[in-house]
Amino acid sequence: MEICYPYIVDHTEPGTIPYQFEYGLMKTRNILVTGGAGFIGSHVVRLLVNKYPGYRIINLDKLTYAGNLENLRDIEDKPNYVFVKADICDFATVLKIMQDYDVDGVIHLAAESHVDRSIVDPFTFARTNVLGTLSLLQAAKACWLDNHSVISSEVEKSSSSYRRFYHISTDEVYGALEMTHPEGIKPPFTTKASSGEHHLAYGEEFFTEDMKYQPHSPYSAAKASSDHFVRAFHDTYGLPTVITNCSNNYGPYQFPEKLIPLFINNIRNRKPLPVYGKGENVRDWLYVEDHARAIDLIFHEGKDGETYNIGGFNEWKNIDVIKALIRITDRLLGRREGEDDNLITFVTDRAGHDLRYAIDSRKLQRELGWEPSLQFEEGLEKTVRWYLDNEPWMRRVTSGEYEKYYEKMYGNR
Repeated sequence: MEICYPYIVDHTEPGTIPYQFEYGLMKTRNILVTGGAGFIGSHVVRLLVNKYPGYRIINLDKLTYAGNLENLRDIEDKPNYVFVKADICDFATVLKIMQDYDVDGVIHLAAESHVDRSIVDPFTFARTNVLGTLSLLQAAKACWLDNHSVISSEVEKSSSSYRRFYHISTDEVYGALEMTHPEGIKPPFTTKASSGEHHLAYGEEFFTEDMKYQPHSPYSAAKASSDHFVRAFHDTYGLPTVITNCSNNYGPYQFPEKLIPLFINNIRNRKPLPVYGKGENVRDWLYVEDHARAIDLIFHEGKDGETYNIGGFNEWKNIDVIKALIRITDRLLGRREGEDDNLITFVTDRAGHDLRYAIDSRKLQRELGWEPSLQFEEGLEKTVRWYLDNEPWMRRVTSGEYEKYYEKMYGNR
């Protein structure tokens, strides 16, 4: 069955959405979340739908290979949830959706995000990540500014009707940091996410919000360009925007092309674990639900025109993450811990592979009071348990059956 764009499943009806009372105003919010069927997006949509029954949450997703509506099965019939299948690059459709739903907030997560795919097909990344973002910005400008030169009053500025375009980006736009201490040193800061046994830094420098952009892959170049467009619309037109740059996320519902779910599945099935180079590359890891909490907080309380880094203060070499995954997965499967170390297979390093990422998110901690809630080992075990307990989900995703779920659930509605 051919699904036309946009395809809308809307359980809401006029007058059925309860109102939020803030600052003496009776007003509901209509928030458009792009990429809401993806990994991070589905966690954000679930959080918003459950936490704010007075908000209408419109999930716009093209449902490419990484978009999976099965991720949202638990909230798909909620009265304040709307799903729209559409392409963010289709400006006319995006504009109509924003007008029809009187959208006053955009949380933009839709993006092509896998570096390896960007090396093979940079055009797709430029189209989605740059032109798609531009399409959304132009639609927001048309709805919010072209007919309203300024937000009407100070009362509206402080109310829940205040408009915001929130663009989620990546720490990869900053380029790579030097690994001046490959042996690991005591880091200058810590949070609840920091490892208890393995809390190290591998250099003195960290990504901060005022660092110069130096993207090294087609993916990060496309995200950097989209960040610049968001800032340009704020500076040129006064569009109320905020940007966040986040470290590597992990947790449930991640498409198994990414390291952690891929390797859990491979360990379970005793398949090789391909490790780039010597596995010395360093990444900062953050549990996805902590990222969703940060997005909620910044959307509501962040300052217009600002950039916030979101990180776990939690540096790990890839090889150490992989060995931890093997230990946890083997133990939970009743195997001897480390029994599957022999699955590690070192392969030729990826072109342009950045050596070290490490985020300094103290600005967010200082100004809005956010910090992660899960220590890395705790979050990693929770993640491994989820994938082992949800083998049918993994099997459907890796076989492509999840694409059939869309037609089964929505094709005849």
